[in-house]
Amino acid sequence: MHPLGRVLVTGADGFIGSHLTEALIRAGHRVRAFVYYNSFSSDGWLDTVPADIREEIDFFAGDIRDPNGVREAVRGCDTVLHLAALIAIPFSYHSPDSYVDTNIKGTLNVLQAARDLGVSKVVHTSTSEVYGTALRVPIDEEHPLQGQSPYSATKIGADQLALSFERSFDLPVAIIRPFNTYGPRQSARAVIPTIITQIAAGRCELKLGSVRPTRDFNYVADTVRGFLAVAASPLSVGEVINIGSGFEISIGDTCRMIADLMCREINIQQDEQRLRPDRSEVERLLALNEKAKRLTGWEPTYGSMEGLRRGLKETIDWFTDPANLRRYKVDAYNI
Repeated sequence: MHPLGRVLVTGADGFIGSHLTEALIRAGHRVRAFVYYNSFSSDGWLDTVPADIREEIDFFAGDIRDPNGVREAVRGCDTVLHLAALIAIPFSYHSPDSYVDTNIKGTLNVLQAARDLGVSKVVHTSTSEVYGTALRVPIDEEHPLQGQSPYSATKIGADQLALSFERSFDLPVAIIRPFNTYGPRQSARAVIPTIITQIAAGRCELKLGSVRPTRDFNYVADTVRGFLAVAASPLSVGEVINIGSGFEISIGDTCRMIADLMCREINIQQDEQRLRPDRSEVERLLALNEKAKRLTGWEPTYGSMEGLRRGLKETIDWFTDPANLRRYKVDAYNI
């Protein structure tokens, strides 16, 4: 049996979760994919993976907010990779209660089920947004946590719950804290897909929010390798581990790099509805990833300017495939 045993991936139907599920299957793991129950019989992005991958997946449709369903999903699994969450920051201004239910109560459901059923390892997914605007760079795992949006506040709460279960009940929990992941299948509410899809649709005047903030962008393949490394390392238990490239770039410069890769001339228009409230905007993110290297052996393969160009090229190639581009509503701003 593989060291991780049977693996449950919550949020397996989402952007990172679908890539992670696919990678686990390709590596020979037995995987149960927790997908969000819906009346369309949709498994999200897992509907698009190759048929030979799909037939190896044990699908479980449920709702992370329901403790009974979560318990049944966890039953029989040895490792839980918990990614299910509401993540769109603008929607968290609109409907914060749903973020508490999904991100905090959903995480509690996973932790309680894992504790009661004797799970060997839980990897809980955090986010670099919990750091808020950097008070010092690069950002290490001891940086203060700042809830600058309802989304980040709920993720801070979920992180602390996860750590409390490790300290209170010796539940083997590790927290992975990815910085800004991008790549194929990402939602158009994120900035890189927004830029690519607008250019691919023939737009020269791009509508964006603030282009001043800097981000530490991680290609999804690096993030997925981070999950696998944290899950496999016994040294990760009880730890918070940044998964970041260690390279920062402004939104504006990222936009210009994408336009250059797509051989297009563009102008950027600031769209007021895409702006965060002033004190909610995270102005700077740059990861210190030394701890990931030391505890798990992980390091980025898409770090640096050259790595970002390579990752963006792969992302552009996927989005500009007409079959993929048709899935995105370029004319609609998706909060």
